[in-house]
Amino acid sequence: MSRASLANEAALVLLEVENLAVEFDTYGGIVKAVRGVNFTVDHGKTLAIVGESGCGKSVTVQSMMGLIPMPPGHITSGSARLRGTEVLGRNSIDGKEIRGAEIGMIFQDPMTSLNPTMMIGDQIAEPLQVHKGYGYRQAFDEAVRLLEMSKIPEASKRARQYPFEFSGGMLQRAMIAMAISCKPSILIADEPTTALDVTIQAQILDLMQDLQHETGMAIILITHDLGVVARMADDVAVMYAGKIVEHGSVDDVFYRSAHPYTVGLKEAMPTNDPTRQHELHPIEGSPPDLFAPPPGCGYCARCPFAMQICDTRESPDFFLKEQHFSRCWLHHEDSPSKPDDLYFKGREA
Repeated sequence: MSRASLANEAALVLLEVENLAVEFDTYGGIVKAVRGVNFTVDHGKTLAIVGESGCGKSVTVQSMMGLIPMPPGHITSGSARLRGTEVLGRNSIDGKEIRGAEIGMIFQDPMTSLNPTMMIGDQIAEPLQVHKGYGYRQAFDEAVRLLEMSKIPEASKRARQYPFEFSGGMLQRAMIAMAISCKPSILIADEPTTALDVTIQAQILDLMQDLQHETGMAIILITHDLGVVARMADDVAVMYAGKIVEHGSVDDVFYRSAHPYTVGLKEAMPTNDPTRQHELHPIEGSPPDLFAPPPGCGYCARCPFAMQICDTRESPDFFLKEQHFSRCWLHHEDSPSKPDDLYFKGREA
């Protein structure tokens, strides 16, 4: 790759996470929640981090924002660089606070994330007063404008109401308004549609995309819903047992799946396409115990294609395309098994 190409690629990268590892000290021992995670997020793009509950998705992003209580949490290795500047263990970059100003976050349950004793408008105005130095009136007027951007009707009236007066969908819109109030470079959405019905889910996802186009922010979307991923993501990182086991574009991950876990997630996903209807196949078994992670592949005990080496040695990243890799021994040139439902380098999807 030429120097110009490398420079252009570096200019596109907004956030770069390398070898991030996070542990928690508990009465039962040390939980190795995140075990060497690597990914990048480009300007204006959406990265979806997918995986079942407990795989380390939320811990990964919370560690970047300094939201993990220490102790019991510990970042044991790795780095997270925003525009080339390290953010782990820091509160600000060039005078701008990382939380709120540089990175905004939508939490999973807005009802427990909002203060029930404060008006919605005051809660949205508060980050503007803290990070931007706005006066109260200016901040409140901006809060009303943000509620209008979030497509909440009668925004001026709603800004003077309390969380209990909002529906679940409106609360999530208010959370989005708060998260984007300081125009962050990255918006982290942690399961933003979990408690919402399907119609409101679609509205929230459309709103996030519209705001992304207007502001140019990048989005990190944390979810276990592959339907949301297909709708929103540019790139996908599939996470299992504290590690990213497959990474690629949304088309690569959906149509050229290269890890048995990704295939298992797809097989367990219902579809309304009559040409693709099939019996749902749940992934049998349970995730590994992260008090004592296995020395090999974390998915080995549940994998229908597991080989002897999978139990004892961790697979390297096998690149099928420049930005598409799978952490699975099946892609080794000496592997005796090449399952038909996995994509291999050189094979057409």
